[in-house]
Amino acid sequence: MAKKRLIPFGLLKIPINRELFQVKAKGVGLPPGSLIHVGKQKAEKPVINLIDYDQTHFETFTDISLDEVVACRETTSVSWINLSGIHDVKLIEEFGKRFDIHPLALEDILNTHHRPKLDEHEGFCLIILKMLFFDEEMQTLETEQISLLLGQHYVISFQELEGDVFDGVRDRLQRSSGRIRQRGPDYLAYALIDSIVDSYFHILEKVGDKLVQLEDQLISNPDASMLATIHHYKRELLLLRKSVWPLREVVSQMHKETSPLISEDTQIYLRDLYDHSVQVIDTLEIFRDTITGLQDLYMSSVSNRMNEIMKVLTIMASIFIPLTFIAGVYGMNFEYMPELKWRGGYFMAWGLMAGCAIGMVIYFKRNKWL
Repeated sequence: MAKKRLIPFGLLKIPINRELFQVKAKGVGLPPGSLIHVGKQKAEKPVINLIDYDQTHFETFTDISLDEVVACRETTSVSWINLSGIHDVKLIEEFGKRFDIHPLALEDILNTHHRPKLDEHEGFCLIILKMLFFDEEMQTLETEQISLLLGQHYVISFQELEGDVFDGVRDRLQRSSGRIRQRGPDYLAYALIDSIVDSYFHILEKVGDKLVQLEDQLISNPDASMLATIHHYKRELLLLRKSVWPLREVVSQMHKETSPLISEDTQIYLRDLYDHSVQVIDTLEIFRDTITGLQDLYMSSVSNRMNEIMKVLTIMASIFIPLTFIAGVYGMNFEYMPELKWRGGYFMAWGLMAGCAIGMVIYFKRNKWL
């Protein structure tokens, strides 16, 4: 994963997630379908893995060549082809030639800053989504684009680097008793998307815990560093919203549009997946309102604390104003001041000042200013 740059904010160092502000173009004047990798190279070399299965058999192959992958097109079993590392433009272009993938679809696969979407082409569907990971140490979100190509007997997943949220799907494929082995590639694509959506729930759970802790700290002991923390989570939620919000549109399009690649049996599960996507978005919106409320809470706490300080200082100043007046009057060195010749004048002045101070304190207490 790309390292985050730290900037000091008071005593707190906050990682800046640049992915929220990254807008990169492939180039000016290039024709549609130009194959250029847009984004960072996150893998050292491309790795192709293959899982081939049906109701009676299951085979898995790791780090194989493209020629070995193409042979699976001649079989009637379901093949899940996973490519980790999409920076090799020539390899992606070769994938396009072997699987008859439209150049516009290949262009979208190579653009790692693409918005999640669903495109239907002749013979295949392209689904672009974002996989998210939460870095516990840096308290930041890591995003990775994944493109799913749904064909007649295969699903091709294009990832930026190795490591994903599909371990549960692989375990289900290994068990012959699972529903996934009895269905086609459309159900496999649904299972992969469902795993991505489930990972969103885990991330939201972690972010929610952090917001609860932050709220408790704001109520008990707010300090200046918490404002930077609030802005940090606000940026992370914006990045999460940017990645998750188009998901509902993608799943809705898969569910409502009729496609020969998606069976009616899978449509039922897509409807359930749509409900989950709506739940993710609703939770995200609640968190965004919560972070705004935390910011208001911080400002209110700081304002109340400042008001209390100003209140104490004002009361002290109000008590010393008459004392300063009395001291100023008797500090005037006029020759004909009657009190200057009194034997008990000094004690009278102290008594007058003490009486004023005590009287003002009693007055403040009666009015509940103290």
